[in-house]
Amino acid sequence: MPSFEVTPIGTVRNNRTDVQHTDNWGAVRSTITIDERFGEACLQGLEGFSHVEVLFVFDRFPEHDDFREPQPYRGRSGLPAVGVFAGRGPRRPNRIGLTCCTIESVDGRELRVVGLDAVSGTPVIDLKPTMEEFRPVDVEQPDWVSRLMSRYFQP
Repeated sequence: MPSFEVTPIGTVRNNRTDVQHTDNWGAVRSTITIDERFGEACLQGLEGFSHVEVLFVFDRFPEHDDFREPQPYRGRSGLPAVGVFAGRGPRRPNRIGLTCCTIESVDGRELRVVGLDAVSGTPVIDLKPTMEEFRPVDVEQPDWVSRLMSRYFQP
């Protein structure tokens, strides 16, 4: 398959630096500073949305080269083994993360969000406004996922 290169558009700044601290992201306030090459108006119009989808890179995790064997979810031995595309963690072929965050404010090249589960210094590769028409209506997931993730976004 052909490969491609992705250049970050900005960087996350917040008070979270420990990549092993994986719960309680709900109250985390982050500032995403967009690179100056996009100009001061690059976020114009985003203030009209309540949420934004942030795509970022799990840059502090090692690259893996073999994803054939299912692994316990989030690396926890008491959880079911899942294939690489049945989880959302950093053990991914391209180490891309995606989180839907609440927009707190937009100011020039600075976007302040709440609930972004990325540590300070994380490269952001894209932003997309969350639109009602793109959201699924009837999401289904295993019960064990609901139990596990119940504290993920709590303050």
